[in-house]
Amino acid sequence: MKIAFTLNGQATHWSGSPVTRLAAALRDDLGLTGTKVGCDAGDCGACTVRLDGRQVCSCLVAMGQMGGRRVETVESLAGADGRLAALQKSFLDHGAAQCGICTPGMLMAAQDVLGNGHTPSRAEIEDALGGVLCRCTGYSKIVDAVMACMPSGDLAPPAGAAVGARLPRLDGVAKVTGRDRFGADAVPADALWIRVVRSPHARARFIVGDLAPLRARLAAVLTAADVPFNGYGIYPDIKDQPVLADGLVRYRGEAVLALVGARADVLAIRDREIPIDWTPELPLYGIDAATAPGAPLVQADRPNNLLLDGGVKHGIVDAFASCAAVAEGTFETAFVEHAYIEPEAGWARRVGDRIEIHASTQTPYMDRDEIASVMRLEPAAVRIVPTACGGGFGGKLDLSVQPLIAVAAWKLGRPVALVYSRPESMAASTKRHPARVKARFGCDAGGKLVACDVHATFDTGAYASWGPTVANRVPVHAMGPYAMPNVRTWGEAFFTNGPPAGAFRGFGVPQAAIAHEAMMDALADKLGLDRLEFRHRNALRAGDVTACGQKLEHSAGLTQCLEALRPHWQKAQQEIAAFNVKGGPRRRGVGVGCMWYGIGNTSMSNPSRMKIGLAADGTLTLFSGALDIGQGSNTIMTQIAADALGLPVAQFTLVTGDTDLTADAGKTSASRQTFVSGRAAEGAGRDLRQQILRLANAGPDAALSLAGAALTVRDGAEVRTLDLARIGPLMGEGTFDPPTTPLDADGQGVPYATYAFAAQIAIVEVDTELGTVKVLRMVAAHDVGKAINPTLVEGQIEGGIAQGLGLALMEEYLPGRTENLHDYLIPTIGDVPEIECLLIEDREPLGPSGAKGVGEPGLVPTAPAILGAIHHATGVRVHRVPVLPHRLREAILARGATP
Repeated sequence: MKIAFTLNGQATHWSGSPVTRLAAALRDDLGLTGTKVGCDAGDCGACTVRLDGRQVCSCLVAMGQMGGRRVETVESLAGADGRLAALQKSFLDHGAAQCGICTPGMLMAAQDVLGNGHTPSRAEIEDALGGVLCRCTGYSKIVDAVMACMPSGDLAPPAGAAVGARLPRLDGVAKVTGRDRFGADAVPADALWIRVVRSPHARARFIVGDLAPLRARLAAVLTAADVPFNGYGIYPDIKDQPVLADGLVRYRGEAVLALVGARADVLAIRDREIPIDWTPELPLYGIDAATAPGAPLVQADRPNNLLLDGGVKHGIVDAFASCAAVAEGTFETAFVEHAYIEPEAGWARRVGDRIEIHASTQTPYMDRDEIASVMRLEPAAVRIVPTACGGGFGGKLDLSVQPLIAVAAWKLGRPVALVYSRPESMAASTKRHPARVKARFGCDAGGKLVACDVHATFDTGAYASWGPTVANRVPVHAMGPYAMPNVRTWGEAFFTNGPPAGAFRGFGVPQAAIAHEAMMDALADKLGLDRLEFRHRNALRAGDVTACGQKLEHSAGLTQCLEALRPHWQKAQQEIAAFNVKGGPRRRGVGVGCMWYGIGNTSMSNPSRMKIGLAADGTLTLFSGALDIGQGSNTIMTQIAADALGLPVAQFTLVTGDTDLTADAGKTSASRQTFVSGRAAEGAGRDLRQQILRLANAGPDAALSLAGAALTVRDGAEVRTLDLARIGPLMGEGTFDPPTTPLDADGQGVPYATYAFAAQIAIVEVDTELGTVKVLRMVAAHDVGKAINPTLVEGQIEGGIAQGLGLALMEEYLPGRTENLHDYLIPTIGDVPEIECLLIEDREPLGPSGAKGVGEPGLVPTAPAILGAIHHATGVRVHRVPVLPHRLREAILARGATP
């Protein structure tokens, strides 16, 4: 069918099947990859374009409907000269684009409300953007950007003043123009495609029949026998997850076969044409099933289905007899889906005796080493070229598409691509660990904490993934950010036939925080003390010793966070009392939650290495292996490096992630990049600066300026110009590995070099007749050491709060039932409340300019604060999250009456 329509103001002709989706035609046939695809089902809105002046999901429009119509995509916004539209510039200035995968859809949706001739209200903007999901930002800065849609002045800071400046993202232009290339955006035209055949059963044995008919139709059909080493995993001694299952599957969605061929050919294969004979077995679901006497083993070499256990002991373990008040409870959480808007995607090609992988990832060097292991190659024979990453949150630390595209491309000598569908992504990827946390806390009559006993049990699913990290990190944090003389904590993880549970923004600490903050509320209530004041009384301070025996020498800003919240807390108490006195089914409450979070790996080496090159032609390049997944590390690293060197940010170019071009900066996880890689970038800048000063025979306070190959050094009255063309290239290097020590059998040692601290308050309204909860306002005070870029720091906190709200109220992954963004609910723009961020800067001497990390801390205290507010409103303490309406209504009825 031939279709004529107008595309971005130009007459366009297209030919193909009339049922082709507009999104596919734009991307695959017309080359406009600025329109992104997140679900292909109209649920996420990432593919939003304007059709005849109105926003639509282009994945829901058939090309047969397009005759004579007018389409506008994100590519239409910028001028022909490349000048950004006012809306795009506003997105940059306000930090409204983080990972960038939803940004084109947001921009096109915003056009609806900006083009109708009047200044829109915030509510109108939220309504216009309500069909586009964002998993990163928390939406606040997106709405701010639309409201302030006017060009602003140049925000570039001068040399030496980059740290602390609200600098727009250096990679932001590509995000707001749709030119960022995600995993599915730059697949070579001649690439073969993979379709993965996955298990419909959670536990089953299977036999693969005659594959000759399929192989006759396709380029290849890969089985476990085609994988050189069929096992991978996070830890060097745990490679328990097969690339392709070999006769046994352990969770629903596990990969069994890979069909490789032309895209249309692999998609045309019917399920009934795939010769697999299944023998289902009774699966183990949940902790109770996995730990029951005589339970079958998920992994044959793991007795009792136990992956790992361990804990912390400090002081007198059984000190509760001396307590004036004791509180205890058991709290449970569910599987939670990462729901990044970009599904897993990438492509690979063989280049001689090397394999080159272009994929969405959080950890290029770990990917390199794992692929080398799977392929039985040397690491130097593997090149990872990260694409833009459309959200990760820990879920893109594990391998996904990489091993299959590598094996296929190596075997066939052709580029091979794999792009997960949304259901496939949700079925196959890792999840947040379900947890059962039993907690007992006690304090003296003066409200000082005396003892705690916490036992945290985790469902790690079918494979280990990051289970050991979660089980190890939680005991260190389970008592909360409080001075506690007597501690016993324990963490353990068990295998089940659930999806593999991996890293998800907090590594188990959010689950533990729900328990320890409920205990703080209960103890405060028993003693008749204000909940915020009780926390302030017990907060860890500089000079205190943690349960691991580590003395906090500096930068422990929890008391400052609580003091910053105090006026907001008091005002909320007064307003809520006035509201609730009116009676009726709607009740309001306020809750407070605190957290601490060790930055980086637990008791392990955690190094980062960064390089800054100054070429003979004057090109200044930061070579950074610190992968930016939306949090802003590209900008943060450059700000740090610029001030350390003494040249403006604007003069830097950036090379990131490519394992052939950058040094290993470690994983983008554990809130480590600003602290660890930032310190390495600072070192690289200082190293290069010292080389320059030596060449110029200048003192430490000399000022640098760069114009082409001429590098000028002004040292007081002395001015020297270095000719880089004559001197040749210079390279500065910096490394940093935070000082930690291993933990002994009782968990004593130095697990982290520094900790982030935070406190948040939540104001909620509960409809006690319906069981619904609406979060009205959040105030978040975070000790970040030093805010290198306050806009980006706020963006991380706001995005973390949105995910914490989802954890508390709506998100529960059920295998086979919630494998799309229609049935699995994440917060929309209408769910996220007003958020106020209070940045506390208790400088960390080890960090670059005093900075720590904030990526995960934004999420950790949110759910505890919301649950505390629900309790304040209703008198009901919820012990299972998410707090779905029917669960809360049942709890209210069980209690007998609302206060």
